[in-house]
Amino acid sequence: MVYAAAGLLCVSATLLRSSASAGSLQTRADSAPRANAVVAADGSGDYRTVQDAINAVPQNTSAANRWVIFIKTGTYRELIYVQREKRFVTLVGEDPARTVLTYNLNANMTGADRKPIGTFRTPSTVIDADDFIAENLTFENTAGPVGQALALRVDGDRVVFRNCRFLGWQDTIFLNRGRQYFEDSFIAGHVDFIFGGATAFFERCHLHCRRDGYITAASTPPEQPYGFVFAHGRITGDPGVKTYLGRPWRDFAQVTFLTVEMSDVVRPEGWHNWDHPEREKTARYAESGTTGAAANPLARVTWATRLSAADASKLSVATVLGAADGWDPRRIAARPSGTRAIELPLPSPPAPRR
Repeated sequence: MVYAAAGLLCVSATLLRSSASAGSLQTRADSAPRANAVVAADGSGDYRTVQDAINAVPQNTSAANRWVIFIKTGTYRELIYVQREKRFVTLVGEDPARTVLTYNLNANMTGADRKPIGTFRTPSTVIDADDFIAENLTFENTAGPVGQALALRVDGDRVVFRNCRFLGWQDTIFLNRGRQYFEDSFIAGHVDFIFGGATAFFERCHLHCRRDGYITAASTPPEQPYGFVFAHGRITGDPGVKTYLGRPWRDFAQVTFLTVEMSDVVRPEGWHNWDHPEREKTARYAESGTTGAAANPLARVTWATRLSAADASKLSVATVLGAADGWDPRRIAARPSGTRAIELPLPSPPAPRR
């Protein structure tokens, strides 16, 4: 892939407007696919908001006819919803550090019914459509450490995120169902900040813990063989922070870490049972090839599994995500950026409470 650390070049793109009614996305070598629309907050594009561009996506998209929306640098403070019928949409940011999709809802806010809005009405961005791709963007919820506040919710199948940042605190990313692929992306939070019942593969992703908590809270259905698989990434944290790799939101939670570098932010025991001892018999937690200060398999809870190298090698992207249709997101060409999300400075801590 174009973002791999070794031996591959990240090409810096020059993005030009087309003389036609729709915009175009081009590198200097004119090798990148065309963009059908350009979003620019300053009015220099086809639309000023991301949602307006999504609403204008036609109904004739397909795998061979994706609708590409290029988003110029800027902070887009809006609630974004990609409707179920808006399939085969690609959002391409100009720069993952400076193209930010953000909002600030949290579960304790009061709705029109004068009751708290709850967790599932807080996402800044909701992806309900299948076959969606996002690249070179930041997805954010700025509510802070005030309870559940989602940056992203995904209900679509065959969804891809490349070279993106996901910034939040509790419940940063909710993967409710379907299959998702995250590549070379940065994810920050503190409590259950990757959660849900979907099957997702995280390739070369950097997970950063902002306060004590839990990285995952999977709710994998019992008949589903895979939940969250993290491969070839790393885990870090703010100074003094301690985290668990996960706790089972539902009985059959499935999470695996493969060849992940873990700093001492990870607690020696690794996993928590969410105060449900019976889930120790059903939760499916596993590791293989862990490195770093927290690579201490003898200290892990006895009810987690240490995979052999042979068993770990079977957990490829194609195996985990392929299912009946043989989906392999690595076959889809990427739009490169000169800025790598996993190499950007860490997010700033919140201001002290007064």
